[in-house]
Amino acid sequence: QVQLVESGGGLVQAGGSLTLSCAASRRYFSDYVVGWFRQAPGKEREFVANINWNGGATDFANAVKGRFTISRDKAKEMVYLQMNSLKPEDTAIYYCAARLYRSATVAAEYLYWGQGTQVTVSS
Repeated sequence: QVQLVESGGGLVQAGGSLTLSCAASRRYFSDYVVGWFRQAPGKEREFVANINWNGGATDFANAVKGRFTISRDKAKEMVYLQMNSLKPEDTAIYYCAARLYRSATVAAEYLYWGQGTQVTVSS
């Protein structure tokens, strides 16, 4: 069982930055692939980014490429999503999720989820 807790959301103006954090309750969290997803009102949950077990491979949705970065601190069992040049269309609840070993971009392939953190970007 892995419990995930997101933090770092908030209200920011367009063009601003936020860093989201995902903390895991489990040892050996570094065995897990971690993904970030987001869900805006009335829309389906969509993939944002993921990072493999050792941080050596990352993947991003086209909508955030060049603006968002993902990283992990294995010693602290933390994963971070740095969001720059934020746009109003980035407004959503952001979730981190975890699955073992193989990277994925589909929400249904992740077993463990956090409760989400709200990001609101004003124009």
